[in-house]
Amino acid sequence: MTYADFFYEIKGKFMGADVSDIPEHLAFQFNIEDEEAGGAFYVEVKDGQLYVEPYEYYDRDAMFTCSPDVLRKIAAGKMNPVAAFTMQKLKVEGNIDKALRLKDIIEMKQKQAKK
Repeated sequence: MTYADFFYEIKGKFMGADVSDIPEHLAFQFNIEDEEAGGAFYVEVKDGQLYVEPYEYYDRDAMFTCSPDVLRKIAAGKMNPVAAFTMQKLKVEGNIDKALRLKDIIEMKQKQAKK
């Protein structure tokens, strides 16, 4: 799997989440460690809208580093990001309070998928 394939797979898992209840600005960079699918992209919540783009985000609140499999499980709601961090499968740098909001975004997406 190429980086582009992986990025669009993950983007599909995030997009559609209703983040209109998140009043603050959030910017997360994801660094994916993999020989084939590795690379960086960002997830941003701005003005009640969600953006997922295949670029680095230098003015980020938090940066997550993990393997493609770990991010797939987190994005699908099959792995709690806090548990992944505790098990050292997910590295987090930056503002931890804002990093914890990733779980909120995933839960919002899961709620919408059930509707």
